[in-house]
Amino acid sequence: MHGASREALAAARERLDALTDSTSVDAAKLAEELASVTALLHREVSLRRVLTDPAQAGEAKAELAQRLLGGQVGGTTVDLVSGLVRSRWSQSRDLTDALEELANVADLTAAQQRGTLDNVEDELFRFGRIVSSNTELRAALTNRAARASAKGELLRTLLGGRADVTSERLVTRLVTAPRGRSLEAGLESLSKLAAERRDRTVAVVTSAVVLSDSQKQRLGAALAKLYGRTMHLNLDVDPEVLGGIRVQVGDEVINGSIADRIDDAGRRVAG
Repeated sequence: MHGASREALAAARERLDALTDSTSVDAAKLAEELASVTALLHREVSLRRVLTDPAQAGEAKAELAQRLLGGQVGGTTVDLVSGLVRSRWSQSRDLTDALEELANVADLTAAQQRGTLDNVEDELFRFGRIVSSNTELRAALTNRAARASAKGELLRTLLGGRADVTSERLVTRLVTAPRGRSLEAGLESLSKLAAERRDRTVAVVTSAVVLSDSQKQRLGAALAKLYGRTMHLNLDVDPEVLGGIRVQVGDEVINGSIADRIDDAGRRVAG
């Protein structure tokens, strides 16, 4: 998002945080209702365009949203959506993207309130690794010809009772309503939101062998000192690393593996 849309989303995130700080708000229910509004506006393109039309007064758009949603979702959801449509958006699709992000953040907040956010972060990461290594599973989950209900049933078989309820809801929404995104991009976005929820940065650490607890603690402390904030380590094991570790934080990669050093030496010799 850029410009007006980014500002509108930031304001909506602040409103959401203020609402979910109250114990009277059911964050999981709020997430479900925001997701249903996302699906509605994704289907009804003409309605979405009306609600984001810069030529229309913000209050008139808010009143329209209230008439449409009143009685269908709770008052908290109606208020959030009304605030969104009062704002200006660079393009109409940004409104549905923002609603989807708010739904995901509300679900992650529910996990945080239950004390299971760490589990959700780890499960999202592990699910992404499983999908990337299993071409048949990925094909089944991304097959455009397959019914959403069939994909949902497959995920219930895979995750039901094995993963946190928030992880299952987030992944199910992503798979059954991808809205043009790749599965990998969607999982990465969810992981970033989960890390942000804890005000942490995700570091993907690849090592040749499983790191010990003391190694993980030392690495986490070193990265926290380097980046100036607490780091959440997503750990992956790849024997091809040949020793040492490879750390990726966002777009930045820190290589410390034997394999990388061999490659670097080979390039210097070839050069």
